[in-house]
Amino acid sequence: MEGRNQSGVSEFILLGFSDQPEQQMLLFFLFLLMYLITSIGNLLIILAIKTSSCLHTPMYFFLSNLSLVDICFTSTTIPKMLANHVSGNKAISYAGCLTQVFFFIWFAGIDSILLTVMAYDRYVAICIPLHYFMIMTSKVCALLIVVSWFWAYAIALIHTVLLTHLSFCGHNEIPHFFCDLSPLLKLACSDTFINDLMVNTVGALTIVIPFIGILVSYIHIFMVVLRVPSTVGKWKVFSTCGSHLTVVCLFYGTIIGVYFSPTTTHTAQKDTAAAVMYTVVTPMLNPFIYSLRNKEIKGALRMLLTLSVHLKTSLRQS
Repeated sequence: MEGRNQSGVSEFILLGFSDQPEQQMLLFFLFLLMYLITSIGNLLIILAIKTSSCLHTPMYFFLSNLSLVDICFTSTTIPKMLANHVSGNKAISYAGCLTQVFFFIWFAGIDSILLTVMAYDRYVAICIPLHYFMIMTSKVCALLIVVSWFWAYAIALIHTVLLTHLSFCGHNEIPHFFCDLSPLLKLACSDTFINDLMVNTVGALTIVIPFIGILVSYIHIFMVVLRVPSTVGKWKVFSTCGSHLTVVCLFYGTIIGVYFSPTTTHTAQKDTAAAVMYTVVTPMLNPFIYSLRNKEIKGALRMLLTLSVHLKTSLRQS
């Protein structure tokens, strides 16, 4: 509440995408469909991994956590945007805006660290397979998950607390579909030097360095795979890792473009389009990327479907 008294702003207006009624309806159903696909797809992956004992390995443990975080990540922004479309009210309270910023940064940070952990897991499995189970023990896996949650939590808390010390002098329209850190800093009429410094330092530790780590891991993986004599084996690894790397580059590339590129290259339309990529599209693609090319996941999903059919049949008979 201290930040509200300093700024004199009690709410912000999320301008969203378009004021045209026809386009608003189209966008509403498009984002609703993408949100349902994301939530259902990631939930199915979590259930498949939990119910199949053969998937109780480090790789699938990280994947189930990534799916959980993706559901939370999209739920931070999309439901509010959909509610705004239905109600016609684009306002969000000052406290609600800061809350959305906090959870958005938190889950985005966890997502980034988990993608890095998963790349490292694949590096160990492919490049040093004989030491895999010595390195990726259950304690190490659990520790990596805990560190990712607490590290991202600390960063989100720092950014949110710094926001409360900014002043907003009347102008409260955000040219975005959610309360993002970048447009909020542009709205502030007080000095944002410390905020910008934190974005470029602490933010880089969570986004830029993990991205470089993922690229290095995949370079080592590709170098090892090139030595494999089997052409079929090479193609299988390249196709799988290539699809993973495509989604990773889409996620990190758009975030880096929004937060770490020169502000002179930014427009509200470009930043909003980029935000759709890393907040909606990549969480929606992850279930397909990590399941359609994976026989174990597809087998677990079929088993889950069979169990649900048997359960419905037994309930009807009773």
